[in-house]
Amino acid sequence: MQPVEIDDHTAEYWARQIRMGAFIAAGVTLLGSIRVAVSWPPDTRWWVLPLILAAVVQAGALGLPWARYVRSSRTRKWLVLWWVAELPAIWLFGATDDEGPMAYLPCVALVLVTAAALYKPVVVVALGVASVGGYLVLLPLRTEVDVIAMVVFTAIMASVAAVCAVNAQSRRRLDARRRSSERRTELLLEASSDAVFAIDVHNTVRFASSSVRSILGLAPGELTGPKLGDLLHPDEVPGARAWLHALFAAPAGHTSRTEVRMRAADGSWVYLDVIGTNRIDDPDLRSAVISLRDIGTRRALEEQLTRQAFTDSLTGLPNRALFRDRLEQAVARVRGTDVAVLLIDLDDFKLVNDNLGHSLGDEFLVALATRLRCEMRPGDTLARLGGDEFAVLLEDIDEPSAVGLAERLLRAGRGQVRLGSREVSCSLSIGIAGGTRPAEQLLRDADLAMYAAKRAGRNGYAVFDPSMSRSVLEEAQQRVDMERGLAENQFLVLYQPVVDMRTQRLTGVEALVRWEHPERGLLGPYEFIANAEANGLIVPLGRWVLREACAQLAQWRRETPAAADLRVNVNLSARQFQYEGLVDDVAAALADAGIPASSLTLEITESMLMEDVAAAIETLGALRRLGVRLAIDDFGTGYSSLNYLKQLPVDIIKIDRTFVEQVDTDADDVALVDAVVGLGQALRLQTVAEGIETDGQWEMLRRIGCDQGQGYLFGRPDDPASVSALLARQADVAAVS
Repeated sequence: MQPVEIDDHTAEYWARQIRMGAFIAAGVTLLGSIRVAVSWPPDTRWWVLPLILAAVVQAGALGLPWARYVRSSRTRKWLVLWWVAELPAIWLFGATDDEGPMAYLPCVALVLVTAAALYKPVVVVALGVASVGGYLVLLPLRTEVDVIAMVVFTAIMASVAAVCAVNAQSRRRLDARRRSSERRTELLLEASSDAVFAIDVHNTVRFASSSVRSILGLAPGELTGPKLGDLLHPDEVPGARAWLHALFAAPAGHTSRTEVRMRAADGSWVYLDVIGTNRIDDPDLRSAVISLRDIGTRRALEEQLTRQAFTDSLTGLPNRALFRDRLEQAVARVRGTDVAVLLIDLDDFKLVNDNLGHSLGDEFLVALATRLRCEMRPGDTLARLGGDEFAVLLEDIDEPSAVGLAERLLRAGRGQVRLGSREVSCSLSIGIAGGTRPAEQLLRDADLAMYAAKRAGRNGYAVFDPSMSRSVLEEAQQRVDMERGLAENQFLVLYQPVVDMRTQRLTGVEALVRWEHPERGLLGPYEFIANAEANGLIVPLGRWVLREACAQLAQWRRETPAAADLRVNVNLSARQFQYEGLVDDVAAALADAGIPASSLTLEITESMLMEDVAAAIETLGALRRLGVRLAIDDFGTGYSSLNYLKQLPVDIIKIDRTFVEQVDTDADDVALVDAVVGLGQALRLQTVAEGIETDGQWEMLRRIGCDQGQGYLFGRPDDPASVSALLARQADVAAVS
């Protein structure tokens, strides 16, 4: 099969011209056969049969698939012999028939005209020369030679040949311009990111631009002809047909838009943006013009954005937005059955992040999410709401079943997770709320129940009860009040003296925070510290106390020489001690105040140190490297061992007030305090007794050998001015003595 060298338009043009020539040739031949049958001598009328046969053959050529044949350049070249063969046949008829010379001229003109419609001017000229030559030979054979007539007829034939040659040249120029215009259009379409289709009312593709190759990987010829359903995704065929039907039914020039999937050459489905314009009334088109644009990248981005909008990037679980949407849908379609929400919060997950780093903390959350999901039914929704907070949506479930799931989740949360070289676990607090209440209320109630579980000791669950609202709201209000108090400087620091036990000379002060509440008055630490510890505000509050105490010590030292050796003690809460920015906060407070690190003593309770001795040693070491002094507060209540005490880099142990209360009357307390003091001396640690209120207590502790003491006997917590006055009196006494 010869390669395709011409387009469909040109092939159809050739086919039309060949059929026209065949029709003319068959008609002329048939007329010739009638002339033979009527006018020729009887002995020569047998020529009727060959002429009729020739007419039938030429008429039969009308039904041949010339549009396919002429695509071959070889066929087009050899077809010229048809026209060449016509000239001898016409000449023979003209030489035989009495009126042959008269018939020769129009028949030859028809040959030249039909040839000019297809072939180059040189072919037309050659046929014209042959025709004129044949006529010059024919005239002397049939009539007397009339020079004038011969010249006239010869000129006419030459003119006809010349006109046909000019027409052939004009046609070729027009064809060249048409092909150039089509080529420009094809190049523009090929360079476009859009592919253009023409689809008729039968949903057949009549045209496809070459740019379709870059979108679907198919040549335009592979797409022209197929039905629409052969190209589209099966799920979208009905919708696409309805869209096309509406487009064809719309007024001429109407434009419509849709999106479809079409199969590419590799079998994949390509998402396309489709814009169609109705051109069915245009006689040159009779189709809808369809523009296709690949939107696969855009769709992928949209899907990615959707996943990001509704999926937690770390665990792959639904996020808060998607969980809320599913909860609202579940509440809307509930049919006599309850919807339950479990709100899950990890207990002290911040310690995991602080001790192991956020990367391993994220690994822990992923592992925990997998464990929790394994405990749930296939239709349940587990979501990560953010941070260390998860939520579960349960449908068609009663309260006992929800409680059973909570218990399973608690066991799953307590399981050890290996992170690096360490085994880590983290308990959960779970709040349960169910019923047919609105989604927002269910979430709020589950949140209240979860906080109730935390207040009850954590590592447990609580089912929502209306009585929870009041206590939680009070706590929430206190948090708001505390945040406002920090912003408006409602907190203040009082200072309690710490004295030398032998001379009762002031050696330091302990900074103690109080809250000047605008409505409730002055509040002691027992009324707000626990809540601040629970809600996390203890960290900024403790930072403020630290900076305030350091700044006040600097002011005392500037105001009086008697404060040159004065030290300030600041208590650290559990959350502060676990806070990863503690060392930086201490360094910044010292630098801003401009006081030496040795003048600051940080007090940490014994129980805090025993929660994680290894981490405590590391933190204490970092603080010690700053140069600050470290004290164990409430010593004797944390069940520490001597081995741990030896490892801890501390300078001071403070004897708890419970052992001081009856030290002047109870022999056991005397023995216990004596043992602690002896232990401190053995480990080269200073000892400070707390809660001294009577002279008897002071006298006994002094005899035992306690280094320093504090209590109401020496001074209550008071404002900085009272400490300044005490320093002034102490300076006056020193001056007199």
